[in-house]
Amino acid sequence: MTGPHTRWGFLGPGRIAAKVAADFGHVHNGRLVAVGSRSSARAEEFARTHAERAGHEVRAHTGYDALLADPEVDAVYLATPHTHHAGQAVAAIEAGKAVLVEKSFAATLAGAERVLDAARRHHVFAMEAMWTRFQPAVQRAKGLIDDGTIGQVRAVQADLGVRREFEPEDRMFSLELGGGTLLDLGVYVVSFAQHVLGTPDRVLASGSLLETGVDGEVGMLLAYDDGRSATLQTSFHLPLPGAARIYGTEGWIDILPRFHHPDRLIVHRPGESPAPEQLSPAGAGYAEQFVEVGRCLAEGRIESGVVPWADTLAVQSVLEQAAQQVGVTFTER
Repeated sequence: MTGPHTRWGFLGPGRIAAKVAADFGHVHNGRLVAVGSRSSARAEEFARTHAERAGHEVRAHTGYDALLADPEVDAVYLATPHTHHAGQAVAAIEAGKAVLVEKSFAATLAGAERVLDAARRHHVFAMEAMWTRFQPAVQRAKGLIDDGTIGQVRAVQADLGVRREFEPEDRMFSLELGGGTLLDLGVYVVSFAQHVLGTPDRVLASGSLLETGVDGEVGMLLAYDDGRSATLQTSFHLPLPGAARIYGTEGWIDILPRFHHPDRLIVHRPGESPAPEQLSPAGAGYAEQFVEVGRCLAEGRIESGVVPWADTLAVQSVLEQAAQQVGVTFTER
């Protein structure tokens, strides 16, 4: 890495990559310099669009190997389907590139372990792109919990759902590409609960499947041996509000919809008026995870304290247990 800026390459110019790239003006310690796609036309269009926005060249590479071979790229953001993450992340790590892997980190627990084993072996940075943990409202909620504002936290509730028309050809409904609610939406509710309560001792899940074999809705109970619990829900059938609530012995915290990228919270304590706080992120809220990667690289670290590897593996394990219980088996490419 040269100078104070991490030079980023985007692997996969899809929908989420376009949203993230549009927020890159808020990444004060990084620059988007390259993109790789199997389609030269898509790579060139993406590069042209974001070069105009950034005011500097963005190189377009045809093929992912070409992006990983680019000596002017320090870190790679992977924005491909879930089932491709593990193999592509390992390839990037072996090429000496730090990786920020779009959630969920992999399609399987074994895939996630393979990526992190490679990162550890090659001493290369890796992190799941769980942007929710960098949102000011979520960080404020965690600080209030740590300060004892609502007493001992005993329970979490969170939901995330959208009503989607069934389209067999869409990635979201493809088992081969890791479709369904769990890996796209469930990762948020599970990560939120794990962030607040820690890793559960037991997972109980119930749901239904769609015609292509992916889950269309899942309800989860994360149980802890000391009696704490998290009740979580995801759906492609229901337009759920996307709310989260953290219950403590001295009150509760509401993180208002949609909780995975919120701009406010409300603290409730018995006998007191609700205390709302407005906490908006910079831009759309994607930037801080890239800032974190740049900060870690500058400090010579291979793991983030905000999204540590143990948390990523814990969340992946919960998702896998839930998938198995509702009858879904994911594979890696």
